[in-house]
Amino acid sequence: MADQIDITDIGPKDAAEPKLILRLIAVVGIALSLFQLYAAGVQPLGLFYQRPIHLGFILVLCFLIYPPRGRAKGRSPLEYAIDGFLILASIAVGAWVPVNIDTIANQIFPRDIDVAMGVLTVLLVLEAARRAVGWVMTVIAGVFLLYAFAGSRGELPFLADFMPGILNHRGYSLDRLASQMTLGAEGIYGIPLGVAATFIFVFVLFGAFLEVTGAGKFFIDLAYATTGRQRGGPAKAAVVASAGMGSISGSAIANVVTTGAFTIPLMKKLGYRPAQAGGVEAAASTGGQIMPPLMGAGAFLMSEFTQLPYVHIVLVSIFPAFLYFGAVYLLVHIAAVKQGMRGLTAAELPSVRQVMREGWHFIFPLVALIFLLVAGYSPMRVGFYAIVAVMAAAAARALWTFSKDAPSVEGFVALCKRGGALTLEALELGARNAVAVSVACAVAGVIVGVVGLTGLGLKFSAMMLAFSGGNLFLALILVILASLILGMGLPVTAAYIVLIILVGPALTTEFGVPLLIAHLVVFWYSQDSNVTPPVALAGFAGAAIAGSKPMETSFQAWKYAKGLYLIPLFMVYNDEIILGGPLHMVIFAGILALAGIVAFAAVLEGFLFTTMPLWHRAALIPAIVAVFWSSAMVEALGLVAILVLLGLNWWQAKQHPYQAKT
Repeated sequence: MADQIDITDIGPKDAAEPKLILRLIAVVGIALSLFQLYAAGVQPLGLFYQRPIHLGFILVLCFLIYPPRGRAKGRSPLEYAIDGFLILASIAVGAWVPVNIDTIANQIFPRDIDVAMGVLTVLLVLEAARRAVGWVMTVIAGVFLLYAFAGSRGELPFLADFMPGILNHRGYSLDRLASQMTLGAEGIYGIPLGVAATFIFVFVLFGAFLEVTGAGKFFIDLAYATTGRQRGGPAKAAVVASAGMGSISGSAIANVVTTGAFTIPLMKKLGYRPAQAGGVEAAASTGGQIMPPLMGAGAFLMSEFTQLPYVHIVLVSIFPAFLYFGAVYLLVHIAAVKQGMRGLTAAELPSVRQVMREGWHFIFPLVALIFLLVAGYSPMRVGFYAIVAVMAAAAARALWTFSKDAPSVEGFVALCKRGGALTLEALELGARNAVAVSVACAVAGVIVGVVGLTGLGLKFSAMMLAFSGGNLFLALILVILASLILGMGLPVTAAYIVLIILVGPALTTEFGVPLLIAHLVVFWYSQDSNVTPPVALAGFAGAAIAGSKPMETSFQAWKYAKGLYLIPLFMVYNDEIILGGPLHMVIFAGILALAGIVAFAAVLEGFLFTTMPLWHRAALIPAIVAVFWSSAMVEALGLVAILVLLGLNWWQAKQHPYQAKT
């Protein structure tokens, strides 16, 4: 196996930074991680302390890590001066609300200095978003700010002439908007940043500790050991490893570069085309965003938005995630059978026993995490204890290995130094990995603040109802299109926040979709930019490793990730798999979901046990549609039709065994 990849290597290579900058990044990152651990496990802080201080740290890190013209171009002397000013301003912004909290809380109208600091905060967040997230997020936030100023009583009343009547509002002054953004919990310091500053950061840090201690390699090796001998073994290992890595990183691109470095070359060696190998990895890695317990940042945000316990969201998300990975796994298996592929030999694979012997201790922190969640601990405290468990498990393993060799004082000192270095590396890596998502959440707070101030969410719901004509299926198609457009420029977390703020009220109040299902549907559809051309960020990452054409790889990823579109529809029309109900109905819904996914994969590939004729595939399509119907009788008929047609394919395979073309 190759050496493990550092997930900070994503994207273009950095220009050589001076050692002073790298040391500052390390110091600030470690300080931020220690601050977050203190707040998570020692002394919880109020929101007007934790969130501004977190934002101040994140802004400083952002301006240190991301030069004005991009990480590949470095900085000129003038840009060093500009970034120095921005860093000082970020420190001031992070300290302003905590230092002045008593005055701010007791005043009726904001002081001029509060308004000025609010404007400075917004400008810093927009510039940080431009650097860490991209121009699109900054432009969208800027458009929302202009919208808040439009109106007869706003700073820019002439803009009201360019807005349709349904979008008109009274308009707001600079003082009012600055107060909304930074002097309350409805703007930048609202729920998105609050979640980023608490739950998300501590679990990102947990993932960093697992990465640094070698858990990523353990999960990948375990996936190879369990699936490598099967047909298309490396591709199936990619699916299993991405599920395991997804429970750590919760990032599609991070999954691609970590697992793909091992799986894609072996898939190509086995016979998969380069674009096919990259597409399989991208589709499997996208599942990392929907894989409990982390689910990217989705589970934490959903918990805050819906006021449901985090553990409840994790538990109801297990079966849909299983369906998604099952669909990718089945498509991979079908492709391997069609192409006559074989698995790897035992000599080419690690043994399960050897892998478990070397890495069993990595399972302990995950078990501890799940136990504490079920026991009812807060997610932030669970993350803290999980990090402690990782450190304890790694230390115990290292000491046990040390004791088996010839122990010495010098060896013990070297072991302690190594442990200290890994701890500092994990603290820095966790802070680095949290920058982009925290900046995205901060700028999403700008959008959320404007929506709350202007009532745009209700207006958008009325527009959505009008465009769909009251048809739920058409409304869901509109959500898919909106998520794809937003996903072209926004990270998944930001796209989810913007979408749920705009379309969530329409889905729940106008179309009667249960609150949790509406959030899950929007979150799942927010993932489509990872695998849907022309954007397909995970597909592009897979293409880079596979050495294939980005667009061809993206289309392959899109094909293998079709469950991303199908499963949310099933949640809406068969909500028992999420909300529960009578046991027989839950079991029936689960069987329907499995049958629908298998049939869909067979139609997509034209193959299950053997090649399917065109009429056979055409006959399966209405049967698949039927299992999504709201009538139990229609669903039952669809299920019977699927079982009969797939059984016929099995019988044909028995009569005429399939011979792969060579």
